[in-house]
Amino acid sequence: MLPLNNVKILDISQIMAGPYCTMVLGDLGAEVIKVEKANGGDDSRQMGPYVNGESTCFFQINRNKKSISLNLKDPRAREVFYRLAADADVIVENYRPGVTQSLEIDYETIRRINPGIIYCSISGYGQTGPYSNKGGFDLVAQGMTGLMSMTGEPGKRPLKTGIAVYDIGAGITAIYSILAAYIHKQNTGEGQHVDIAIAECGLPWFSWEAAAYFAEGTVPKPTGSRHRVSAPYQAVKAADGYMMLGCANQRTWERFCRDVIGREDLLADERFVTNSDRGRNVEVLETLLEEILVRQPMKHWLERCDTAGVPAGPINDFAQAMHDEHYLARDMVKQVSHPVIGEMKTIGFPTKFSRTPLQIRYPAPLFAQHTDEVLQGIGMSDDEIQSLRSEGCVR
Repeated sequence: MLPLNNVKILDISQIMAGPYCTMVLGDLGAEVIKVEKANGGDDSRQMGPYVNGESTCFFQINRNKKSISLNLKDPRAREVFYRLAADADVIVENYRPGVTQSLEIDYETIRRINPGIIYCSISGYGQTGPYSNKGGFDLVAQGMTGLMSMTGEPGKRPLKTGIAVYDIGAGITAIYSILAAYIHKQNTGEGQHVDIAIAECGLPWFSWEAAAYFAEGTVPKPTGSRHRVSAPYQAVKAADGYMMLGCANQRTWERFCRDVIGREDLLADERFVTNSDRGRNVEVLETLLEEILVRQPMKHWLERCDTAGVPAGPINDFAQAMHDEHYLARDMVKQVSHPVIGEMKTIGFPTKFSRTPLQIRYPAPLFAQHTDEVLQGIGMSDDEIQSLRSEGCVR
């Protein structure tokens, strides 16, 4: 038994934000039917690297789904979609606003068939507002929201984050919004339209930046690896590389000085007495600390930090992270058997349920792999399916 058993989802999204959302809902136990376009399916199927001709990008973000292919420009294929929608709890789409209306699969059309439907639209800028008809992408959102203006080193070129943080953020926002709407439906019977904008989803994360800006008009600038509020909370250099040091409060700063580097005198230094003092003098503090830390390798300092209860850790590359004993012990790297790719690893589940542990029930589907199975499930005969296929309505 999984948390979302008996929840049925139609996924007509592609690339990342929508597919990440529906993958997690599938991980939670929902039945996810991925409706792919007839000419090649989800665009991420054309993104390498490939193993035996199958996209590993698609593989990583589409597990626990079934794939069918419908040519939604064809009226007969739309009728099939309507039959699927009539029995669905949730639809997730990420077309540019206006496209679902032209295809006649928009919320207003679907709710006439299924009044309780939860219909989630993920787009660049949302369904309303002056930018709603513009195409939106993760990097554009990183620039527009101010994120890139505060990422990187002072005086240097603006930098993006290392991952598609807004695409994934939009997927996460869609997940909790859909679940909230589903609870509302359970309480009232009412479905609703959920409108998610990639360019908005990250703004609520700027808590410290908003505090400074709305309080005193301070516009955040790039701080490299330094934290905006706490110090020293940043990357620092040891003898053999950089490590992260997290003195995020007064207690950990005092432990670091006394028990890690043996410099209790720094606690009385007027430049470093309070967190605010340390923040104002962070460049001097950084230089002073690194003069001490470069005398020993990271392993030495990390062990002392652990003993003293000071948060610290290595700066791993992705390969090192995937081999970290803690992540392995927590089952964050899982092995999946795919019918074409073969054995391949994927990221595990960050949520550990005591009563309903999650599982990879099946790998990412082959293109249109489950078309016959799904259509038979809504009562279509083999002859009807073959007729639709011969006319190009389904793959």
